Amino acid sequence: MSSSRIDTRDIVLIALFAALTAALSIFPPITLPLIGVPVTAQSMGPMLAGAVIGARRGALAMCLVVALVAIGLPILSGGRGGLGVFAGPTVGFLLGWIPAAYVTGLLHELGWKRLTAIRSFAFAVIGGIVVLYGAGVPVLAVQTGLSLKAAALGSAPFIPGDLVKAVITGVIAVAVKRAWPIIGTRGQASA
Repeated sequence: MSSSRIDTRDIVLIALFAALTAALSIFPPITLPLIGVPVTAQSMGPMLAGAVIGARRGALAMCLVVALVAIGLPILSGGRGGLGVFAGPTVGFLLGWIPAAYVTGLLHELGWKRLTAIRSFAFAVIGGIVVLYGAGVPVLAVQTGLSLKAAALGSAPFIPGDLVKAVITGVIAVAVKRAWPIIGTRGQASA
């Protein structure tokens, strides 16, 4: 993909991964007791978008998801959507999908030539967990009045599920690379 141009193929891939992220909302959320925040499959969307279609397109796919939520489409887990979502305690995680997809994609682009399921898993952990929690936890702390430490500890029970999502992402990314590589080494156009 050219650094300054978006073509029809890019638009299709961006829309496809925005739709995939929305579709992940059909998996019923599991609400953890005491915290009241649902564990959803949707946080795998940014991981997959970055790992499969790259940094720029992955981030743009997540921008599209955020825009669709903002205009009121109920595409978040539990049928949530609309501007009210942006006043809630999890808005940092929602907005964090954009840099999470970008970082996951960038790492995949940089490591494309030697990509394995283990490397892809590690890239998904860095982008899809470390970056995502780096965006989400501080906002959660501010929105709920918790200390940063309390917000981080309250978010910790979600990490095992996110690690499972990173494993799935790693397996899918390597399978897509073998079958139909969409992204390539950073700086090279893909086929």
